[in-house]
Amino acid sequence: MRILISGLFILLAACAEKSPATLAGYVEAELVYLAPQDGGIVKTLNVREGDRVKAGDIIFTLDPTRLSLAAEQATAAAQGMAARAQDDGALAKQVAEAEAALVLAEQTFRRSRDLVKDGAVAREKYDADASGLAAAKARLDRAKAERAAMLRDWDSMNAATRLAERRLADLETASPAGGSIERIYRRPGEVVAVGDPVVALLPPENLKLRFFAPEGLLAKMQIGSSLAFSCDGCPSPQSARISYVASEPQFTPPVIYSLDEREKLVFLVEARPDDSSGLRPGLPVTIALP
Repeated sequence: MRILISGLFILLAACAEKSPATLAGYVEAELVYLAPQDGGIVKTLNVREGDRVKAGDIIFTLDPTRLSLAAEQATAAAQGMAARAQDDGALAKQVAEAEAALVLAEQTFRRSRDLVKDGAVAREKYDADASGLAAAKARLDRAKAERAAMLRDWDSMNAATRLAERRLADLETASPAGGSIERIYRRPGEVVAVGDPVVALLPPENLKLRFFAPEGLLAKMQIGSSLAFSCDGCPSPQSARISYVASEPQFTPPVIYSLDEREKLVFLVEARPDDSSGLRPGLPVTIALP
């Protein structure tokens, strides 16, 4: 009898030292928070919590009144600059007038230069014509510079117009991927700030399994390797691929490692399920060890 009891204790001890065949984990979601690029008032909300949406579906829109006025203002300013800077505009005509005045000033100066040598023109007239030529050149340079500056301003205002139109179009927020609506944070009539989420979207591919593996099992937890798991109400068997293994333990004992203490070290492991249907955030799962 004593031998039988001793053998039983040895068997129980051996079983206790074996690694578990399964690990407990849970499903976690990486939500996509849909937020506007401009602040404003939520005008329409086209979904409810739990709805399924496709990529490109319009989820919500903001009131366009303020940005519509800004777009109209930018368009009007660009049109006004175009009227002045185009080839038949006021600044182009000023350049043409300055060029004509420069041609006349050059002719007058050359005439005075030739006549002053013969004494037919006074030196004062020659000096006045030379000064007039320099002034005509300066007026032409100024007219060209003003037109060039106006053309740059026109380009800038055209860019501002396109930006205003883009901001106006961005008041409609579309779903970047298919998935389910998990949370609604703002509803029609409420004010939303830039980057403030209105809706939380959960694409199926953003579900992952999280569990903690003992230090002794890390050799089996290689990124890209497959593992099996099960959960309540899920068709089995299910499979997933390991996508992340923590480089540091989640629990570190404040003593020098011994064989007993090393068993207390656990490392976070994440895996992406091959088929996420039926999985919900927070659902407990059981990981079968390879």
